[in-house]
Amino acid sequence: MEKIAIASDHAGRELKDDLIEYLSSIGFEPVDMGVNSDKSVDYPDYGIPLAEKVSVGEISRGILVCGTGIGMSILANKFRGVRAALVNDVYTAKMAKEHNDANILVIGGRVVGKGIAREMLKTWISAVFEGGRHQRRLDKIAEIEKKCGDAD
Repeated sequence: MEKIAIASDHAGRELKDDLIEYLSSIGFEPVDMGVNSDKSVDYPDYGIPLAEKVSVGEISRGILVCGTGIGMSILANKFRGVRAALVNDVYTAKMAKEHNDANILVIGGRVVGKGIAREMLKTWISAVFEGGRHQRRLDKIAEIEKKCGDAD
């Protein structure tokens, strides 16, 4: 059973909990990395551990949820090898995987309803990276990551 990590801040907790239930129902093992209350928290405190796990290859994919998804997506994309895609509909969820090989799906818990979020997740999970010209583009991004990392 494939593990998929999932984390949120307080604004995304309700959707995160629903997606955990959905992942289990379709045969995945969700790894709940918090948050588990509605008390206000700082989204980096929950996004960082998940993005680190994906970055080092400890887990192959993850899901991040915050109010709009913007903060989590900015944060996650700071990590080498992470391709976090903020999606708001089924088409962008499909393209996130097929064209960008996104390994983190980011959803705005205050933007997207549970039903569409489940459809986006299902689409992203079942989509396949097309490679080809899209791989060439990802290779260019990887080169930028190397250059930026070397500057440290």
